[in-house]
Amino acid sequence: MNLHEYQGKEILASHGVRIQRGIVATTPEEAVAAAKQLTEETGTGWHVIKAQVHAGGRGKGGGVKLAKNLKEVEEISGKIIGMNLVTPQTSAEGKKVHQVLIAEDVYYPGDSETSEFYMSVLLNRGAGKNMIMYSTEGGMDIEEVAEKTPHLIFTEEIDPAVGIMPFQARRVAFNLGLSGVAFKEMTKFVTALYNAYMKSDASLFEINPVLKTSDDKIMAVDAKVTIDDNALYRHKDYEEMRDLREENAIEVEAKAAGLNYVDLDGNVGCMVNGAGLAMATMDLIKMAGGEPANFLDVGGTADAKRVETAFRIILKDPNVKAILVNIFGGIVRCDRVAQGIVDAYKNMGDAINVPLIVRLQGTNAEIAKELIDNSGLAVQSAIEFKEAADKVQAVLK
Repeated sequence: MNLHEYQGKEILASHGVRIQRGIVATTPEEAVAAAKQLTEETGTGWHVIKAQVHAGGRGKGGGVKLAKNLKEVEEISGKIIGMNLVTPQTSAEGKKVHQVLIAEDVYYPGDSETSEFYMSVLLNRGAGKNMIMYSTEGGMDIEEVAEKTPHLIFTEEIDPAVGIMPFQARRVAFNLGLSGVAFKEMTKFVTALYNAYMKSDASLFEINPVLKTSDDKIMAVDAKVTIDDNALYRHKDYEEMRDLREENAIEVEAKAAGLNYVDLDGNVGCMVNGAGLAMATMDLIKMAGGEPANFLDVGGTADAKRVETAFRIILKDPNVKAILVNIFGGIVRCDRVAQGIVDAYKNMGDAINVPLIVRLQGTNAEIAKELIDNSGLAVQSAIEFKEAADKVQAVLK
């Protein structure tokens, strides 16, 4: 589950991480009121207006602006709220901005120069450990740093059973070239950030930039946070942060129906039981010359109602030119699945307007094939993988 910047910062602050303070607003009027309140609380004279969408690179798309007075706060907020923000991490249509974060200006003058760093905490699956990834080159072009100067990116692996050790936090601060007060502040920041990651059951914390202010404070100026869905039962307050407007509408509908669905950019819809078989099915489609339009796991049950719901969700994608149903009958018998497909097909009438290939293997697979072949419907049956691939290839041609 992805969070907005302001929500991620709330979690960070609750675990002792210093943040750039801000107030969220949904209208220009609310933005002005937020700016006034922020000035009273922090003394900031200028305000940063930040579009709140689930995408990085907002600054490059015009979603982050500096306002030097209240009139500019109102004008800039009015332009950003309601706009379709296009960034390197969105589609060509962009994402509609429903709210903005009015944040304090933290680039104030002082005794030393400000510095921007990059830092993220995530799981290194290869090592089976958590990892802090960080760089001296923070800011909007971290992707370019990774591509052209990878030696400027450091990693610190942390055993989750032990947690972050003081020497590891100090090594991060040292590699970032800090000293004195800033060095001590960074060690505190790194430790608190890692603890926030662990205690919130996150799968990603990305702070870009981490700022060293002119008076040697270390703070999170941005926050990209992803929470592990499987742990939400432990965080009911986090679950309330979910913004369905930011998520794929078809995926939201599928989840509500109890289906595991991921939208893809292909032309062959998939309906499968089991994640491993689903991955193999997508490989099968590519080998047949097509591209998978989705990942859809119907789970261990495939009755007529569930199959019909899956069909309707798949067909919401206008790019789908064919549907491949690939079911292994282990717990569920193939003949029952076949009957569910036939009943769903009849119930949907002309709604299924693309070729349908059904491969059923496992318990009672032969009976299932007979049921489909004798149904009188425009459904092509298969038993072997190769047979299904050939039929997918034929319908695509």
